[in-house]
Amino acid sequence: MANLVFLFDVDNTLLDNDHVTTDLKRHLEQQVGPERQQRYWDFFEQIRTELGYADYLGALQRYRLEYPRDPSLLTVSHFLINYPFATRLYPDSLDAIEHVKQWGTAAILSDGDVVFQPRKVERSGIYEAVNGNVLIYIHKEKELDDVERRFPADHYVLIDDKIRILAEVKKIWGSKVTTVFPRQGHYALDPEILAAYPQADITLERIGELMKYGRDAFFAKDVKSPARET
Repeated sequence: MANLVFLFDVDNTLLDNDHVTTDLKRHLEQQVGPERQQRYWDFFEQIRTELGYADYLGALQRYRLEYPRDPSLLTVSHFLINYPFATRLYPDSLDAIEHVKQWGTAAILSDGDVVFQPRKVERSGIYEAVNGNVLIYIHKEKELDDVERRFPADHYVLIDDKIRILAEVKKIWGSKVTTVFPRQGHYALDPEILAAYPQADITLERIGELMKYGRDAFFAKDVKSPARET
């Protein structure tokens, strides 16, 4: 049997990060008001443009430079660090991980900062579900050689809500990877983004649908509907 590795994204793939963002916006508005809340998100977008990934704590540090005497800052940092991420997992997301582990290794392949993203993975229960197999890069699609070195495999299955990432990895790995696209979160539902890239090998309406697929489906071409487990 071929050696299989399943690579899961985190935000809006296993965990409803849009919901987390909504909760943070609500908390910010309560603590600092609508104007300063918007300044935080301005910093957030600036950093994402500069670095290429979301950095919630970095945006908070930049906010602090502009408002050094704002006592509400401590409540926001506490909110982020202690957020109950396990309550924001998509239904059946951990079960989906367990489902594929019967055929190979499950690992996290994510982008993000070096503090908040690992914290999110750990507190959500995802770290334990993948047995500590967690990779977090700045631009994961540019680090596939390192992924192969750490998790050698005959075939990879990449599960990610960003169709751009799936397309980029498909260009590099070709037939060595099966791309799986769960249509969750704002990126996955943006018609302009969807129109700009080719379809994934497998499309799911929710991550729990992964459990309808058997091992052979991850090697099949032009998969259109769930296959029976094999």
